[in-house]
Amino acid sequence: MQSPDLSLDDFISRFQLLRPQMRPGTQNQRQAAVLIPVVRRAQPGLLLTQRSPLLRKHAGQVAFPGGAVDSTDASLIAAALREAQEEVAIPPETVEILGVLPPVDSVTGFQVTPVVGIIPPDLHYHASVDEVSAVFEMPLAEALRLGRYHPLDIHRRGNSHRVWLSWYQHYFVWGMTAGIIRELALQIGETP
Repeated sequence: MQSPDLSLDDFISRFQLLRPQMRPGTQNQRQAAVLIPVVRRAQPGLLLTQRSPLLRKHAGQVAFPGGAVDSTDASLIAAALREAQEEVAIPPETVEILGVLPPVDSVTGFQVTPVVGIIPPDLHYHASVDEVSAVFEMPLAEALRLGRYHPLDIHRRGNSHRVWLSWYQHYFVWGMTAGIIRELALQIGETP
């Protein structure tokens, strides 16, 4: 079982020492990036958002700040930082980038690159009312506990697709977000 006292130094060391296993190339061509904001604390947190219920796509879902790469972005990391600033007012210069996880395909046709970064504990989040209905923090040790994620196999158009499901407080964490958190747990070598 995951140690409840995972320190930030332990997390950083494990992330940097254990390189992500690369997967076969993704199928989607459009690029997007999300920031996985780890809050710098003695007991680190994982910052998540709940998308506005008024959005056309993924309304009300728990997500990381992020979105499509646009022509002004110099890189995938720059796109993740720009989106985090737009959605929850995280200043890009306050984020210490650790690296990236392998990209994943979204059901909406994007190849999404998760960017892992450390953020200060004293930021004042200002959620974009057009995009975000809530900003919350989950203890990193709890987020990385593999046993909290449950598989669901979905069959669509003759293809089988596995999604991961979890709850934290009153938030339902599932789909790509749960999959990315689970991948991060696997990356740093966490166990059930």
